Amino acid sequence: MNPAQDEKHTQPAKVEDVAAPGFSPEQHQVVREDLEIDDSEEASMLPSPVVAQTPRQKPKLTAAIIIPIWIILSSSVIIYNNYLYNTLHFRYPVFVVTWHLTFAAIGTRILQRTTPLLDGVKDVSMSKDMFLKSILPIGFLFSGSLILSNTAYLYLSVSYIQMLKAFNAVAVLLVSWTFRISEPNRKLALIVLMISSGVAVASGGELKFNMFGFIVQAASVGFEAARLVMIEILLHGLKMDPLVSLHYYAPVCAFLNLVALPFTEGLAPFFELARIGPFILITNAAVAFLLNVAAVFLVGAASGLVLTLTGVFKDILLITGSTLLFGSTVTAIQVFGYSVALGGLVMFKLTGNKK
Repeated sequence: MNPAQDEKHTQPAKVEDVAAPGFSPEQHQVVREDLEIDDSEEASMLPSPVVAQTPRQKPKLTAAIIIPIWIILSSSVIIYNNYLYNTLHFRYPVFVVTWHLTFAAIGTRILQRTTPLLDGVKDVSMSKDMFLKSILPIGFLFSGSLILSNTAYLYLSVSYIQMLKAFNAVAVLLVSWTFRISEPNRKLALIVLMISSGVAVASGGELKFNMFGFIVQAASVGFEAARLVMIEILLHGLKMDPLVSLHYYAPVCAFLNLVALPFTEGLAPFFELARIGPFILITNAAVAFLLNVAAVFLVGAASGLVLTLTGVFKDILLITGSTLLFGSTVTAIQVFGYSVALGGLVMFKLTGNKK
């Protein structure tokens, strides 16, 4: 329980949807390309200051190795969370997200002291003003996105949520246009219409449609789009890879969630911990955290189009897998609508999002 939703200044893999601190690399690429940030520049760390000692080198993995690993971890986070919520009936998304973020806050600090994966923290000059005016508001949006996306799994099927997430790219574009970060054009407008129409058709074919769940997921998409755009506005293009971002945002989000927990779920999740057991809780958070680690390697190993196609392939596998594991029903109308939406996403990448 970020992809996207991989860019250096994204947190995350929103570990992805249900992955609490997960980020979807394809979402990261959407905002990067939309804001015309160079991929090669994004895939590298900020230059290290000249020091007497030789800096530690980050380990690297080829795309052929890291892409399957990322797909497995990303899918595992979503399936594991859905299993926790709907099979084990531990229906406390605020608690789960808070636990994931707490685990991530501790994990990033351990990695910072034992590996070169968070050497990028040294290149970020974090002042009190920057924390209050940038990190805190972005953390609020991040926290809202994670809680809402996890809550949606209580009401909607895994397969349908993956279809709805095709709208993420449209949401980022709309927010970017609203804040005048980018300008709309006819080609992008047609692509937006294509994706929106596909998602609408897929929604019309959903047999177990739940309006509240749909609104929650739509709100999650809105929070995530606002977060990605606010990163560009407030941090002025400061580059942070998913782990460095998580290093700063996880403690902030965990604290915000902890404040909200008494007003949302109260003490109920704590009474259920004995039933769930430490093994489930620790492995669930560990898989989400490993997804963020994998995202660091994925961003540096694959191009923007490859990241998008990887995300599409992962979503197709998830939709197929959810029908087998959870008995979700996917209608022919949904297949058609989702295919149209995916076609729009691929066109969006192939155009290079040129203004």
